[in-house]
Amino acid sequence: MFKTLFIAGTGGFIGTVLRFLVSRYFQENTLSLFPWGTFSVNIFGSLLIGVFYGLSERGNLLSPDVRIFLTVGICGGFTTFSSLTNDAFMLMQQKEWLKVSLYTTLSFFLGMVAVYLGRLIIKSI
Repeated sequence: MFKTLFIAGTGGFIGTVLRFLVSRYFQENTLSLFPWGTFSVNIFGSLLIGVFYGLSERGNLLSPDVRIFLTVGICGGFTTFSSLTNDAFMLMQQKEWLKVSLYTTLSFFLGMVAVYLGRLIIKSI
């Protein structure tokens, strides 16, 4: 278990550093209020997790440790949005249309509510 945690944590560190660098690049090089850094990270992270899982499913091209390093670690550190979109895609593959609709809608809506509540709690202290 410690080995798996170390593998995921190392990948997470790399993904977090990459997210910081990509976001900073966009912040410094665009004159827009649109959050291009976060948007780019989310879309690119979703592409990466799709590639990594695709490699994993295609003839076991990735060992379990490498898959954890790349998906949970790097993609998870880079963006958890990639995990959300991959989970939604897996539900779509299983034709679980109600579940994918609820999952994506509630994830976004309740996430927004949670951000609002968190800010409200801090304002009230």
